[in-house]
Amino acid sequence: MMQPQIILLKEGTDTSQGTPQLISNINACTTVVDMVRTTLGPLGQDKLIQNNRETTISNDGATVMRCLDIAHPAAKTLVDIAKSQDAEVGDGTTSVVVLAGEFLREAKTLVEEGVHPRLIIRQFREACEKGIKKLEDIGIKLQQGQDERVILKKCAQTALNSKIINHEKGFFADMSVEAVLSLEEDMDLELIGIKKVQGGSMTDSELIKGVAFKKCFSYAGFEQQPKYFKNPKILLLHLELELKAEKDNAEIRVKDPKQYQAIVDAEWKIIYDKLEKCVESGAQVVLSQLPIGDLATQYFADRGIFCAGRVTADDIKRVAKSCGGAVQTTVSSVEPGNLGTCEEFEEKQVGNERYNFFRGGAGRASATVVLRGGSEHFIDEAERSLHDALCIVKRAHKNTTVVGGGGAVEMELSKELRTYARSISGKGQVIVNGYARALEVIPRQVAENAGMDSTEILTQLRNRHAQEHNWFGVDVVQGGVCDTVMASVLEPVSVKKNALRSATEAACLILSIDETVRNPQNEQQQAQGAAGGRMAGQAGSMSQKGMMGMVDGMKGRGVRTMKGMGGK
Repeated sequence: MMQPQIILLKEGTDTSQGTPQLISNINACTTVVDMVRTTLGPLGQDKLIQNNRETTISNDGATVMRCLDIAHPAAKTLVDIAKSQDAEVGDGTTSVVVLAGEFLREAKTLVEEGVHPRLIIRQFREACEKGIKKLEDIGIKLQQGQDERVILKKCAQTALNSKIINHEKGFFADMSVEAVLSLEEDMDLELIGIKKVQGGSMTDSELIKGVAFKKCFSYAGFEQQPKYFKNPKILLLHLELELKAEKDNAEIRVKDPKQYQAIVDAEWKIIYDKLEKCVESGAQVVLSQLPIGDLATQYFADRGIFCAGRVTADDIKRVAKSCGGAVQTTVSSVEPGNLGTCEEFEEKQVGNERYNFFRGGAGRASATVVLRGGSEHFIDEAERSLHDALCIVKRAHKNTTVVGGGGAVEMELSKELRTYARSISGKGQVIVNGYARALEVIPRQVAENAGMDSTEILTQLRNRHAQEHNWFGVDVVQGGVCDTVMASVLEPVSVKKNALRSATEAACLILSIDETVRNPQNEQQQAQGAAGGRMAGQAGSMSQKGMMGMVDGMKGRGVRTMKGMGGK
């Protein structure tokens, strides 16, 4: 006879399973969704998140989800899909979280009525594939040439509608399109740098066709260096060009003072040999990730060479890609092919900082956006907004297909899935109808965040789409509904496809969990161990300071310490 399987778990282990556990997971996810759903749309609200000493103000879904300290394991799935949406397409992070939450809300009703989760998962996936096929069929193809640039600008403006810089969306949309189209075919967005400078207005921001970065450190003599070159040769180093004291304890025994002088002269000869080789290479601009000291700065200034030390690794890499050349770890043999060049180099004041500009590099095409603004929080949010616009322009240019925004495409997919549901019998019809109903959350939430009557808006949209007006969506400017394509509210198909897939997979993943096993005692022991380690470290530090203070006090009173009594 078969014996029943016995599973032995540690004492205190909590095992939750079945429908109650599934409902609990769904409730946790919908609670997280309720936090971010009010940020959706052009008139969505911002969130202020304070984490220790850092304060973040943003309505970007990925940023909000990343800043939330979510402990529930199932709810963390929503954080993952927001991050994946941000990494894959750069926009639609709030939409994907809201969609996943609405799918789970519809599934919760079905689970409570006794529908098996596996049946819901199967029908959700079929509905997702039907929706993606419909997306591909109704997408609007971009035309090459001037029309494409106009469409790309409209896509960027749509992405910026819900951002803090929306009142200057035309200015930043032009900047985003110009920056992306200036890149080569692979459109590597790492070649577009964003530098933040406090002060000035948003319209003082500028796009540099090349590389720009802040001068990190200034040494004595930098004022005498030339600040402008035409077609300069650029030497990139990962090398220290200054005299440094020994980091480790070093002991040199000499019998004659002349021997000590010879050691000092050797150190000076080494540094001067390095500087001379830099000059012999023909470089007019010398950049290094490591410090370039006062001696080297003055040496280069006397010879009409510009230098900058402590340049960050990212900026050095972008200069190497944009201007050509390679980063050198030694100057013993610098070949001409290892030097970069650009059409124009200039150092000038931007706000309160000195910035180095390399325009028209000889290597890969690159660009830098210098963002201006009043406060630090404002510039940080403007950077996130511009990143979304850049990603949208890249996706729209690569995929060359767009759809209407403002909830229009979701309403069209909902209508298509309701038609498809009529061809299904049994429980599958109810599930697909629930999936189609969940898609309407996007226009409904956009309308609610704009202060409109969402029920009336949805009724109008259903009526319009039933009359084959495929691109009617929410009009948050005038109030009511409008043709979003005619209103230039466009989004790349790749954003919608990725959001639909990610939200569906997240919902299916959570629906597939029927049991959670936790050991609170083990978690408590780990927490106590971590806290004990911190307390032990603090106590050790305090005891060490106390011992040092006691020894110093004994010395001050003339009491011999243990070291002094070693020979007694």
